[in-house]
Amino acid sequence: MLTLILAEAALETIPEELWSHASVRRHSKRRRKSPKQLILDRSLHHLAMKRIGNDLKRGRPDITHFVLLEALGSPLNKEKLLRVYVHTNQDYIITINPVTRLPKNYTQFIGLMEQLFEHEKVPHEGETLLDLKHKTLQQFFSETKPSYVLAFSTQGKSKTIQDVVSVIQPMKNPTVIIGGFAHEHFKEETARRANEIVSVDSEMLEAWTLTSRLIYEYEKSISLPTKRLHKPC
Repeated sequence: MLTLILAEAALETIPEELWSHASVRRHSKRRRKSPKQLILDRSLHHLAMKRIGNDLKRGRPDITHFVLLEALGSPLNKEKLLRVYVHTNQDYIITINPVTRLPKNYTQFIGLMEQLFEHEKVPHEGETLLDLKHKTLQQFFSETKPSYVLAFSTQGKSKTIQDVVSVIQPMKNPTVIIGGFAHEHFKEETARRANEIVSVDSEMLEAWTLTSRLIYEYEKSISLPTKRLHKPC
């Protein structure tokens, strides 16, 4: 079983200090929602975001969308051998039911995230697919007790994906951390949670590219492609 955490994800509702900005008010009027119910998105709120700190790491919900589509659609997840969580830059943890089928349409995904941040779970009734809790990574790891935590960063030690997988695959409860932001690096408190930080390419890879490559290498390490080919229909 592999646990994947998209950490410091640039996924949040619009902060209060931006509610009065013209671009936010226009978006709010168009969506017929209060600004506090809307997801911060750099493509819509770029000018407003100049008012907030650390803006380069914020307002990119599309990264979370792409990564989750890659992870949840993988054979590893279909075989219930993958657990996926999102840790946001505001210290919320999103727990994702493996059977969740997220909308591929970005606008629909944003609507789903707005619903999640407002109600803290989706759907309201029946089996929970998405659950939102205010929780730090430290608190999360205290609960999940990973046997080994490996983070990916361009500041890490150079290793191939194959070498990374050879280290974590034999472990009982390995956890990997991938950054859910477009620029800069992990906060110090996030980096401290990792037993090892590695870099797997000479250039920064997009989070969804890294996710798909990691999952496939892990699948190969447990012979999952072959097993699924011979699995009875």
